[in-house]
Amino acid sequence: MITILAVVVVVHYYLWRRLVRPTTRPGSVPRRVLTWGLVLLVFLLPLRTIGSQVFGMSFERVIAWPGYMWLAIMFYLVVFTVALEIPRALALLMARRRENSRGAVETREPVDSAGLAGSAGSPGSVVSGGPVLGSPGGTGPSTGAGTSSASAISTGPVTVAGSAESADLVASTASAISAGPRTSRVDRRVFIARTAATIASVGALATVGYGMRTAMGDPVIERIPVRLPRLDPRMSGLRFAVVSDIHLGPLTGKGHTDRIVRMINGLEADVVAIVGDLVDGTVAELGPLAAPLRHLESRYGAYFVTGNHEYYTSKGPQEWIEELNSLGVRSLRNERVEIAHAGAVLDLAGVNDLNGTPSGDGPDLKKALGGRESGRPVVLLAHQPVQVRQAAGYGVDLQLSGHTHGGQMVPFNLAVPLQQPVVAGLDRVDGTQIYVTRGAGYWGPPVRVGAPPEITLIELRA
Repeated sequence: MITILAVVVVVHYYLWRRLVRPTTRPGSVPRRVLTWGLVLLVFLLPLRTIGSQVFGMSFERVIAWPGYMWLAIMFYLVVFTVALEIPRALALLMARRRENSRGAVETREPVDSAGLAGSAGSPGSVVSGGPVLGSPGGTGPSTGAGTSSASAISTGPVTVAGSAESADLVASTASAISAGPRTSRVDRRVFIARTAATIASVGALATVGYGMRTAMGDPVIERIPVRLPRLDPRMSGLRFAVVSDIHLGPLTGKGHTDRIVRMINGLEADVVAIVGDLVDGTVAELGPLAAPLRHLESRYGAYFVTGNHEYYTSKGPQEWIEELNSLGVRSLRNERVEIAHAGAVLDLAGVNDLNGTPSGDGPDLKKALGGRESGRPVVLLAHQPVQVRQAAGYGVDLQLSGHTHGGQMVPFNLAVPLQQPVVAGLDRVDGTQIYVTRGAGYWGPPVRVGAPPEITLIELRA
């Protein structure tokens, strides 16, 4: 928790340095408001986590929306701001070079400021306390005859002769000239900073808005044919409806489950497979949201395996296993069942999630797959794709997984391969085929960018 808080503080400080400090004046009202706003937002996410543990789901439902929405906006503010670092640096460099070149020109041409005093011989002309170059060959003070303002060049201390108004004009003009480049430099830097901040802010808000619409809309139906060499031709066409990462929680309602059940039933699948991360809370808190699962329809039943989030609930996964059994959804706990279809048989196995290992409730592929007929094809339900490496050693034909959300919010999809062998879709690992669904829900922010929610229809072919 301390590490997460430290990261959050660093991120907010970075946003302040890029979006607030260079775009506002010291001590101004906008700077004070934005600064204190960021300070308060630092504690919003920890407040959600601590508050939910102390006060329960009712408190979490109140704080989750602003907390998770700011998490998404903050993330994309960082993404856009980092992306703008190089263009911003180049713009500042060009502005600095332009200022330096202007300063060099002004240093080489000091006569301009003197010439602004007026022509020689007129009221307010420049008079020196030393020799003045007047008419050609003249050695005494200039009388103005035959001279021009350009020729009135002083070699001694300068005084202004003429009216007080002329003196004020000269003083103000000289002051403007000396202050001009400095003022323009500040203005250019502020303009560049505000432009970058505006682009980052608009980009982040637009991206999050698009992501919310995607995440809270209907899942995409992905129809995936998969050939299994060992599949009996009589079973060709057997269909699995695969759904994962529904994540019933503080931001979802019963309608979220109703829609998923309705869409699965519309596929008329032979088997329904729920591959983990169904819930983010206890049965007491989320039981009514899961109730529509009792209406799932399939020829050979609905099956469930635990995901990592089932082990994060305060009472663990066992109460949900019992609840799902009462709803007609069978949990496969390191075990397998036979799916008989058209006179042929296929093994359907399921293993617990890796997060159950510390409590002695982890995956056991030997128990789930040991002693079966070697010539019979087997489909394995395992929440995390990384489990395919071990499953390949048991001759699994196809593994169905979730967990990754397809990255959920680009560019998180680029980080998933650091932990999992497959981000989304159909692939092959160590000779075993694996399909990873993007999931039908969302975790954390109700935002999906580049990874729309999904329900998959897998059709097996010989």
